[in-house]
Amino acid sequence: MKVLLVNGSPNKEGCTYTALREVEKTLKEEGIATEIFWIGNKPIGGCIACKKCKELKKCVFNDVVNEFIEKAKDADGFIFGSPVHYAGATGNITGFMDRAFYASSQAGKSNIFTFKPVATVISARRAGTTATYDQLNKYFGISQMPIISSRYWNMVHGSTPDDVRKDEEGMQIMRILGRNMAYFLKCIKAGKENGIELPKQEEKIIFTNFIK
Repeated sequence: MKVLLVNGSPNKEGCTYTALREVEKTLKEEGIATEIFWIGNKPIGGCIACKKCKELKKCVFNDVVNEFIEKAKDADGFIFGSPVHYAGATGNITGFMDRAFYASSQAGKSNIFTFKPVATVISARRAGTTATYDQLNKYFGISQMPIISSRYWNMVHGSTPDDVRKDEEGMQIMRILGRNMAYFLKCIKAGKENGIELPKQEEKIIFTNFIK
């Protein structure tokens, strides 16, 4: 079992990374393999709705998004981390997730995210954490992913990694999140070993709008 932790911060080893590392440490203690995937600090463009991913099964722009999609195929769970920029997720992680989730959704039944447990981790100096938390969780809700929680919303506070380490409640939230994620992964594994199948998927996907 493996969890892919995505660092959506422009800083490779900043506050978001510090929070993810605390989750990662707990996952490893629970016997779960991990990898932290940094999306980098080069500009990541958003989706242009070209629909080429339906044909290619990946994004038409061959950058860090496609690198992630390949790694995601072998992951059993995910944790996406982002700092807060202007009370929301960063532009890069937003563009990254728009494209990664849309491209993968075009694969139909073989969607790489469906039924895999997932969580969000948010880092901020002060405010904007819950708005960012809500924003990122919407990707998971539309993808049939069980969202893993902790004993509070998954967030840490601080301007520097040292500040974050001093956020004792935040660090505890990260550890509990790691244990909860490990528990759900083990439950899924046990279910598969005992013949419990994933929910049946309807053959036809229905799309409607509000124009009659």
